[in-house]
Amino acid sequence: MLKKSTLEKIISEDLSEIWSILSQKEKKIITDNFEVQNFRKNQIIYQEGDEPECLWILLKGKVKLYKDGACGRQQILRLYRPIQYFGYRAYFASESYLSTAVAFETSVIGSIKMDVVSSLIDGNMKLAWFFIKELSKDLGGSDTKIVNLTQKHLRGRLAESIIMLIENYGFEEDGETLQIYMSRDDIASLSNMTTSNAIRTLSNFVSERLITVDGRRIKIINQAQLLKISKFG
Repeated sequence: MLKKSTLEKIISEDLSEIWSILSQKEKKIITDNFEVQNFRKNQIIYQEGDEPECLWILLKGKVKLYKDGACGRQQILRLYRPIQYFGYRAYFASESYLSTAVAFETSVIGSIKMDVVSSLIDGNMKLAWFFIKELSKDLGGSDTKIVNLTQKHLRGRLAESIIMLIENYGFEEDGETLQIYMSRDDIASLSNMTTSNAIRTLSNFVSERLITVDGRRIKIINQAQLLKISKFG
């Protein structure tokens, strides 16, 4: 159990965008109702079909949102990074979860019950607009991804996925190695292709000296060319 002073520090620093638009009374409500949980790698946070109860905030680590498709294939819908909010859309839509959220690696995640969040929104228009903005950004990103995954060739899809990973997670200290390690299955799922096609396309990128691959570690050699392929591939 975290000390209240430690919890307040975590919330005020990590949730600074929301924190700045809350009154002192509202801040106390958040602090009193905020929980922090540790999730193991591959541990499910919520599953498709569950009833939404919480607003989830990724504090540390990585989370993937996926949906099971035909023949048991997974489609990664979104990858979250600190500090991002997730799991609340279904509550606002009065429906069950349509996808599953799982810890991509060991992660620390905060949560607040949605009935508490809903009550705060009722009394704070700025907070309402904050969530409208977040949902709008997610919707715009989803629309763009649908077009890209259905119209681009394999090379363009994979290059775009790699660029997205760069933008989301950045590099390790060498300035070249992606700060996320993904299996070939996950790369395929993210890029809407079969695992065999993902492996083949990765190998082509290696041959073209765009990247190097060592297990799950991907080092970027020619980011400019990857960006070009992602746009026109």
